[in-house]
Amino acid sequence: MGLLDKLFKSEGGETGKVTSFPWTKLTDKDQITIAMEESKDKLVGIFKHSTRCGISKMVLRTFEREYEENEEVKLYFLDLIKDREISNAVANELSVHHESPQFIVLRNEKVVHHASHQDIDASILKELD
Repeated sequence: MGLLDKLFKSEGGETGKVTSFPWTKLTDKDQITIAMEESKDKLVGIFKHSTRCGISKMVLRTFEREYEENEEVKLYFLDLIKDREISNAVANELSVHHESPQFIVLRNEKVVHHASHQDIDASILKELD
């Protein structure tokens, strides 16, 4: 792998900017309960992303570019193609109709915001903090 390849490959092997974004991968149903518990102390965001969708990829990149890191926010990333069962569990347990891409924000064990497609905006985290 050449120097340019290293510079322009993301962690997932996709061409793009190198990122060390503070995502926690959501890959287990038990993590939904953990996220709800964490929401008692901080905002918790769940980003549901389809790796097969160009719009989802564009929204994800915009979110990552605009997000300002904050210790009072915990962010989960859900690859809904790879973990479809977890995505369905999120929709059921949080009573939020599934969409893709989708961003759900929790506080005090309740959904306080959810958005999909171009309505996803990282600045909502500042407003809710």
